Amino acid sequence: MTTTHLPESLISTLPGAYYTDSDIFTLEQEKVFEQMWFCAVRSGDLDKPGAFKTVQVGRESVIVTRSRTGEIRAFLNICAHRGARLCMEESGEVKRSFQCPYHAWTYDLEGKLVAAPNLTKMPDIDRVEYGLKKVAVQEWLGYVWLNLADEPESFDETVIQDIRDRLGDVESIDRYNIADLDLGRRIVYDVKANWKLIIENFMECYHCATIHPELTEVLPEFADGYAAQYYVGHGAEFGEDVEGFTVDGSAGHDVIPGIAPEQDRRYYAITVRPTVFVNLVPDHVIVHRMFPLAADHTIVECDWLYLPDVIASGKDLDRSVELFHRVNQQDFDACERCQPAMASRRYRDGGVLVPSEHHIGEFHDWLKEKIAR
Repeated sequence: MTTTHLPESLISTLPGAYYTDSDIFTLEQEKVFEQMWFCAVRSGDLDKPGAFKTVQVGRESVIVTRSRTGEIRAFLNICAHRGARLCMEESGEVKRSFQCPYHAWTYDLEGKLVAAPNLTKMPDIDRVEYGLKKVAVQEWLGYVWLNLADEPESFDETVIQDIRDRLGDVESIDRYNIADLDLGRRIVYDVKANWKLIIENFMECYHCATIHPELTEVLPEFADGYAAQYYVGHGAEFGEDVEGFTVDGSAGHDVIPGIAPEQDRRYYAITVRPTVFVNLVPDHVIVHRMFPLAADHTIVECDWLYLPDVIASGKDLDRSVELFHRVNQQDFDACERCQPAMASRRYRDGGVLVPSEHHIGEFHDWLKEKIAR
């Protein structure tokens, strides 16, 4: 098969090298992850001044923390002196400062250099200039978004615009009050596949009838194979006998009060470039954050968010969580099944997309334009 002369029903995917080549992955790190707004940390995970998390954004390790006055701050996880990594842990808490374990250069929670051996004998050192390198931050939907670019692009024209493109407006997602929901469950998936395979899988439902029996029982229209969730403003409707977005279709939990009547009994799926999925259902919200580590390795953190009263009451979340946990496992297994073939001569020129997947071609065009800059 060649993808250079295709029938009208088919368009080409990216060539296999886009999923295996380390040089292409380095370009994605530089041109995509390190230049765009990257959803890194749930704000509630940083519950007090000095609490911190380290996250990998492209090629950079970033410390995300709270200042003494409670504001979110982010810095490259690198000492200004000799480049030692400050924090090796994924999360933790400091009292007032971060100290380099190599030469004890010490930085306050605003990133300013406050102490170092013999620092008083070096009065010409600017303590701000030789402080930690700041990273731009934005809080939205209860998450901390980072931008490593020297001149960060507009949050509204990128992240928020992806929401508008999917739902038709921002008010539709605002009604879920996601920032006020509480974390009910978090599952971390270690996926041996390229991040784009995960994105592409999420963007189509051609596979749903084959590998998602539980999901298509709850959302019957998904069994048709068309990505109805990508029509602007459209949400997939629950089946007639389905009570809630649960693994067996039984009733879920308290409906989020702010949602509109037309949003009840519907599921909305949103892709926020480059690496976020937001899933909206009447009683909870599911957020996927991807952390691409290599051309064939991606960590996915998935959060299930509920009304605070639901969490406080100790209600059983298992049937609610289990539905999308199975969907995740089914999807990631499929991506891992595809990853080895990306290096095959059979996929040298890529594969093909059927009509219900043609919108994935727009994602491919967007990516190629990004890394070609």
